[in-house]
Amino acid sequence: MDLFEIIIQTLASTVRLSVPLLLACLAGLYSERSGVFDIGLDGKMLMAAFSGAASAAVFHSAWIGLGVAVLMSVAFALVHGFASITHRGNQIVSGVAINFISAGTTVILGQAWFRQGGRTPALAPGDRFEAINLPGVDTISGVPILGPIYAQILSGHSLLVYVAFLAVPFTWWVLFRTRFGLRLRAVGENPAAVDTAGISVAWLRYRALICTGILTGLAGAYLSMAQNAGFVKDMTAGKGYIALAALIFAKWKPVNAMYACLLFGFLDALSIRLQGTPLPLIGRVPAQFMQALPYVLTVVLLAGFIGKAIPPKAGGVPYVKER
Repeated sequence: MDLFEIIIQTLASTVRLSVPLLLACLAGLYSERSGVFDIGLDGKMLMAAFSGAASAAVFHSAWIGLGVAVLMSVAFALVHGFASITHRGNQIVSGVAINFISAGTTVILGQAWFRQGGRTPALAPGDRFEAINLPGVDTISGVPILGPIYAQILSGHSLLVYVAFLAVPFTWWVLFRTRFGLRLRAVGENPAAVDTAGISVAWLRYRALICTGILTGLAGAYLSMAQNAGFVKDMTAGKGYIALAALIFAKWKPVNAMYACLLFGFLDALSIRLQGTPLPLIGRVPAQFMQALPYVLTVVLLAGFIGKAIPPKAGGVPYVKER
């Protein structure tokens, strides 16, 4: 295998591995821009992955699985909103509680329903989202350099991959070119001014959390119904936390969030590629070190290269209406 083919395969893996991070990162962007910190991204992704795979296995439909995954994620997002917006509870505690509930519930229900150690049955090809070949792949694939790039990096991905990357310009447009986006950013900076203008702060934040639930639902469904063919215990592997790190690294901007998620996806793809491969002057690196590499480099990047990241001023602070 020549160097060019290795690079192409690594970049193709980067695209696939960055999708759940990107969807979760954009989900966190909506909630945090509205002033609600959401540590529970990982839990919502995990619940969506389980409910989506379980529904697809029972009803033999990827679309039903996707719908159930999104509904469950939105339901958990609304629970977070009920605790942190309506009752002004601690947003960090609420998010962590969602993560714990999801981690335990998915395993218990999986074992009770399917008797496979917390897993769901393997999904048949028709019950999951399969790869899509873009037009002209067969014709262009033989062209040097451009052919492999088009056939392996741009084409050959599931529908949810293209949805994730299209969500980036859509999110930018929503946040910076619509009235809803303007109000969403304002309520994260100065909710009192938004309230004075006669706009409901609570309803704006609830709508932001609904957007968060939809995107984390898509991320969870991608994990269990596109990247894999079923649900396994703790399959998110902390991706929700890495998405939050990417969000901070991107300084709460959608395009920067895409670049940050691609970077973390590349680190993950590189760690998979280098497992068991002898390195010059070092030799064979333990597989455990390569698996931990993306998480270690996440901390290094945040500590050394992020600069000053200023979150929304009202982030994490429950709003109390002045009388």
